[in-house]
Amino acid sequence: MNRRQFLAVSGIGVATAMAGCVGSAFEDESEPEAQGLAGDEYGTIEVSASGRAETDPDRAIVHVGVEARGESADDVRSELVEGAESLRETFAELGIPEDDVQTANYRINERRQETGFEGVHAFRVTVDDVDRVGEIIDASVEAGADTVGRVNFTLQDETREALRDEALDDALANADEEADHIAGNREVEITATQSVSTTDVDVRPVRYDAAHEVADDGAAGQSTEIDSGPVTVSATVTVVYRFEY
Repeated sequence: MNRRQFLAVSGIGVATAMAGCVGSAFEDESEPEAQGLAGDEYGTIEVSASGRAETDPDRAIVHVGVEARGESADDVRSELVEGAESLRETFAELGIPEDDVQTANYRINERRQETGFEGVHAFRVTVDDVDRVGEIIDASVEAGADTVGRVNFTLQDETREALRDEALDDALANADEEADHIAGNREVEITATQSVSTTDVDVRPVRYDAAHEVADDGAAGQSTEIDSGPVTVSATVTVVYRFEY
């Protein structure tokens, strides 16, 4: 897997707070002197920083389906059953496990502008070989698929977790760098990390509207080819550092 990582710092927030004063800072036993800090002069630096990591996708989710129109709901239902069975057979021939084929949308409703009924049965197909996306789309269309929706390029669970850790490491490194710069500017020395919190750990899949790709390739009589960009995972941390004078 070609994995690339880079830094991206956003929303850097810094706050310094003086706490404690020799001899008189903590008169209440519930204050930090109970933690062994009595008599120290210390303060805090709070930094919020973001980091991210990216890699090529190793999972794709393809949306395809069949549509039907008829004079009655039963007519539409029968046509949808036939079309869905054809698609399921195609997925089986492609070697896609049944657990990776799920119904994403099924509906039959009366047409608003015209008489009769219409319906759709759409499938959500998950494949861990992203190079097969075009093959799956073409086979689905040949099997009678009327609709080809979006394709989401994303990550398998193990890859997602690994990239999440990289993004967090990136964010923490950025926070450390900011805190060190501030401490040097204020001529103080960081002695410990007081607290760390994380927010907004986010996976950003790559989405394509495959319908346009199919239309363009179909007109040229070519196989569908869809190239994805990298999937990005971002994370934000807030770190409170302790320093002494």
